[in-house]
Amino acid sequence: MATHMTGSFHLMKSLNRALILNTIRSNGAISRSDIAKKTKLTPPTVTNIVSELIKAQLVLESRSGISNGGRRPILLTIDSDSRYIIGVDVGVRKVRLALTNLNADISMRKIESMPSQEHLDEKSFIDFLQEIIGNFLGEVTDEKSKLIGIGVAMHGIVDHDTGISVHAPTLKLENVPVKQVLEDAFHLPVRVENDAKALALGEKWFGAGKESDHFVCLNVGEGIGGGIILNDELFHGNDSLAGEIGHTVIDSDGPECSCGNKGCFQTLASGYALKERTKEQIKQGVETSLTDKIGTDMDLLDGQQIFESALEGDPLAKRVLHETGEYLGVGILNIIHFLNPSMIIIGGGVSKADLFIMKPVIDSIQVRALSERAKKTKIVVSELGEEGSLIGACTLVLSELFSYQHEHK
Repeated sequence: MATHMTGSFHLMKSLNRALILNTIRSNGAISRSDIAKKTKLTPPTVTNIVSELIKAQLVLESRSGISNGGRRPILLTIDSDSRYIIGVDVGVRKVRLALTNLNADISMRKIESMPSQEHLDEKSFIDFLQEIIGNFLGEVTDEKSKLIGIGVAMHGIVDHDTGISVHAPTLKLENVPVKQVLEDAFHLPVRVENDAKALALGEKWFGAGKESDHFVCLNVGEGIGGGIILNDELFHGNDSLAGEIGHTVIDSDGPECSCGNKGCFQTLASGYALKERTKEQIKQGVETSLTDKIGTDMDLLDGQQIFESALEGDPLAKRVLHETGEYLGVGILNIIHFLNPSMIIIGGGVSKADLFIMKPVIDSIQVRALSERAKKTKIVVSELGEEGSLIGACTLVLSELFSYQHEHK
């Protein structure tokens, strides 16, 4: 199964091949002469490399373009269905799996519940991952021979070079060799990355970040993670900690975080924090329609119910979502002042409540940012939505396939 991946990597081992392939991918449909103009390569070089890519079924000749006086040029596109990827998004409560083509179009998906954390250790987690991926592979039929890799987006700190899940605090797992175990089990290349960084990469390739060279993507769910794109590249930092914005302290007297510190960004602005604030208000006797939905069982409360109640006009639900937006605004203001990105993309489950959280986020920045240009920093919601980290997981494999850099590490 890995022969497609190995052959494809070998084919694109040079800068010129990667340059041409990425030019075709980013333009959607382009002629050989326009590739030569954009890449500054000679027409014969472009013709030879394109022929190799067509033979490898990575590139297709499609419709004719517009003529400038001579023959109408043949346009080239990526043969998106020539290869397939399996993406795995490992969350705290569930694992999502998908099969995508080279354009990250999902043709098959599945959701599996995570095992109880009381019984979760390195072995049981790895066994669980192998089982659900194996079962998913068993359901893949025609595309199985075209599989080129597995991308895994993981909660917590991930060493992207070794594919080790270094520290997954909510799952209470450390130093899990995800890449090695899955490669040994399925004989396919495996790429493993932090879920927020995977989301950022997915947004860069297929979402709101396509036109931006520098942006920060926030994954606001049960916790808060961040992915940083600098100069079109995912930034990891010295020890894979870059982007751990959720664990920056914004209130030293705030709630205790799973990391052991107090007042971390995610203890105030995450989906978990949103639910905890709502529960506290209900316990204090604040009237809300949420009690009609959950009764007296606070464990039934989730972010979707809070969002739906806010849409119905419930004052408590609207207030706690507004507070979440204000806290998000504080954290985002820190990002703007420290990194000064051109854009902040907000993804994850909490972003679905953008109708209630975006205004306080933007208001916070417009009031507190240091410069007029900083006040106008573009703040947008993820274009990939709930599929963001999953598509990002698949993009991990794509970014390897379309890159020449791994040949020079």
